[in-house]
Amino acid sequence: MIEERTHAVVRPRPDPESLIELGVPPERIPRHIGIIMDGNGRWAQARGLPRLAGHRAGTHNIRRVLEACTDFGIEVLTIYAFSTENWQRPQMEVEGLMRLLSLTIRKQLNELDANGVQIRHCGRLEGVNERLRQRIEEAVERTRDNDRIILNVAFNYGGRAEILDAVRGIVRDGIPADAITEEVFEQYLYTVGLPDPDLIIRTSGEYRLSNFLIWQAAYAEFYVTPVYWPDFDRQELMKAIRDYASRERRFGRVLTQE
Repeated sequence: MIEERTHAVVRPRPDPESLIELGVPPERIPRHIGIIMDGNGRWAQARGLPRLAGHRAGTHNIRRVLEACTDFGIEVLTIYAFSTENWQRPQMEVEGLMRLLSLTIRKQLNELDANGVQIRHCGRLEGVNERLRQRIEEAVERTRDNDRIILNVAFNYGGRAEILDAVRGIVRDGIPADAITEEVFEQYLYTVGLPDPDLIIRTSGEYRLSNFLIWQAAYAEFYVTPVYWPDFDRQELMKAIRDYASRERRFGRVLTQE
């Protein structure tokens, strides 16, 4: 799944005051954060609201987390918006999610574009209704040259499906088995051109990867919080980044003791 056109190279421009607030050295700040946005339904249930109200609140929350990531100089924010397994949810909920995403793109695209956000789609568009598909493609194309931060939206996404699609692409292109390296394989992933995630955050207290970036997250650090996604704000993001900054990343190596 190699892209025919390249996107602009992202050049983060962190806010100096925000870096002071964060209190983490720039070299300790993750380049790429992935978030499994969990707990929308339970957030709504706790308030006596329908599940779709939780999804609406969760969608609104993306904006403030994206703004905080921009302030801290994060290069890529990947959000798990809708998985390939989510189609199995009740039809009314799925249809509501599709309408919500379409409406969000229509309402926020101008502002995201003006603020230098480069939108990418990570997943399949097959099976998505034509109107929503067109809006996703428009958002990606329109923001292609923006270079402040990448918002990588994992929509109709599954890690296993991504790997299968990559294998199919390699077979289709006739690449011989002995020429398939990790570098070649990664050119066929949905995330081609993006750095692997440094930090994966999951809200609502669940300890599962749930088929999210299972190739790319091989050496990512994990952070789990009991906070439901609609309540995951700037302060919670700072907690996650500070926790990440306190860790020693080994990448499978044994670090020597001085």
